[in-house]
Amino acid sequence: MVDTVLPPRTARPQVLPTERLLENGMCCPELREEIRRIDDRRNAASVAGLWLSVATVVALSIWIDNPLFYVLAFLAMGPVYVRFAILMHEAAHKLLFTNKRINDWVGTWLIAYPAWVPIGLYRRGHFAHHRQEFGPKDPDLAYYGGYPCDRRTLRRRLVRDALGVSGWKNFVPLLKSVRSREARRVTLPLLGVQALLWAASWAATGRWWIYPLLWWLPWMTEWRVLNRLRSIAEHGGMQPSSDRRATTHHVRQTWLARLWLVPCYAGWHLAHHVDMGIPMRNLPRFHSELVRAGYVTDELVYPSYRALWRTLASAPPA
Repeated sequence: MVDTVLPPRTARPQVLPTERLLENGMCCPELREEIRRIDDRRNAASVAGLWLSVATVVALSIWIDNPLFYVLAFLAMGPVYVRFAILMHEAAHKLLFTNKRINDWVGTWLIAYPAWVPIGLYRRGHFAHHRQEFGPKDPDLAYYGGYPCDRRTLRRRLVRDALGVSGWKNFVPLLKSVRSREARRVTLPLLGVQALLWAASWAATGRWWIYPLLWWLPWMTEWRVLNRLRSIAEHGGMQPSSDRRATTHHVRQTWLARLWLVPCYAGWHLAHHVDMGIPMRNLPRFHSELVRAGYVTDELVYPSYRALWRTLASAPPA
C-alpha cells in the first residue's frame, strides 16, 4: 500500500540542457521546426477514418441485427469516443491542420460538437490545465485529484461512471444552459449537430433507437469510464511542480492500450506536457529525445496501465 506515487528524485536527474534540448525540455531551434511539423494529409485521413468506423459499426449492427452484436457495437463506441476526444484535443491545440481556419472548423463541426464538447470552452480550460497542473484553476483536477485512493473508492467512481451517474451530471447542465443567453450561442449549435446525427441515423437505418443506443448512451456511460482511467493514468497521484516528471506519468505503450484507451499517440503524455506544441504523430520521436537525454529514466516508466491503476488504488482504506 502507498500514500504517494511521486517518482523519487533519483529517478528525475537534472540533465538539461543538452545539445538538442533546452533547459525546459523543449527542442533546440534547429530541431524544433522539424518536430513541430503537422502532417495534414494523415490527419485528414484520421478524421475520415474515424467517421468511417462509426458508419461501419452502425451498418454492421443493422445488417447482422442481433442483440449480442448490438452489445458489441455499444462497447466498440467507447474507443470511438476516445478517438474523437484525442483528435478534438489536437484541434484545441491548433495542431490538427496547419491552416488554422480549417483546423477550427473541422475541430468544431466534425469532431467536438459530435462528441458533445464545446471546443471553445474546452480550449480555454485545457490551456489552464497546461499552465498549472493541480492548480486551483485546473479544470481536469476533478478527474485525477484524490489519488492514490483505496480500491473500493476507485471501484465506486468507475461504477458511477458506468451507470451514467457522472454522465447525467454533465448532460442535465448542458440542456439547462439553453436558458442562458450567453451559453445558448455555444449550446444550441452543439445540440443542433446532435439532432442532425439523430435524424441522419434514423433516416439511414429506419430505427429511431440507433442514435440513443450507439451514440448518446456510450457517451453517458462507457466513455466516462475510459476517460477517467486515462486521466488518472496521466496525472493521478502526482503533485504541482515545474518538473513535468512530477506532474505527469509515462506508461509503456502496447497495441491493446493504443487500440482501446490511448489511440492517436495519446499515450506519450509526458512528452506532450513537456512541449504542448508538438503534433501527436511526433510525440514518440520527442519522447525518444527525452530518453536519449536522460530526462526520462527507466524508473519513471510504468510497465502497463494495469500496474499504474493498481498503484493508484493501493492506499489504505479511509
